[in-house]
Amino acid sequence: MKTKITWIAVALAGIATATAEDAKPERKGPGPHHRMPPAVLEEFDKNNDGKLDGTERKAAREAMHAKREQARAKMLAEFDANQDGKLDEAERQAMREAREAKHKALLEKYDADQDGKLDRKEREAARDAGEEIPMGPHGPHRGREGKKGPRGEGGKRQGPPAGE
Repeated sequence: MKTKITWIAVALAGIATATAEDAKPERKGPGPHHRMPPAVLEEFDKNNDGKLDGTERKAAREAMHAKREQARAKMLAEFDANQDGKLDEAERQAMREAREAKHKALLEKYDADQDGKLDRKEREAARDAGEEIPMGPHGPHRGREGKKGPRGEGGKRQGPPAGE
């Protein structure tokens, strides 16, 4: 009797697992909100198949990590006045002021439509002229084409958009 119950339980578990697997939508690559930027594909898609395999993704992640570390080192070199390896409030304020000044200068020089932000073409013009475009909330744009990012009031992360 115990053996029959055990086999029935195993069979039901197998059916449940198979049903759950069948219910999963087939995924054929990243969703629309995970499109790979063409520049990333161009640099890291070594086999030219239009997507990044595991090795290529790892190389891209490592390169992005190295780039972030370089940016952090540059930021500390510029703003860490007391050389303690981190920014205190006064140093962060100096960094914010420098970014705001850079943002204002970029807007004055490249904001062709005078809308208070740099759109894609204006950012490309600035980059083509050799300008370094600061990213983040104090950069020349917020999110994509002036839209707010995933954080709302007070910098708190908001839930996913309806329907996701």
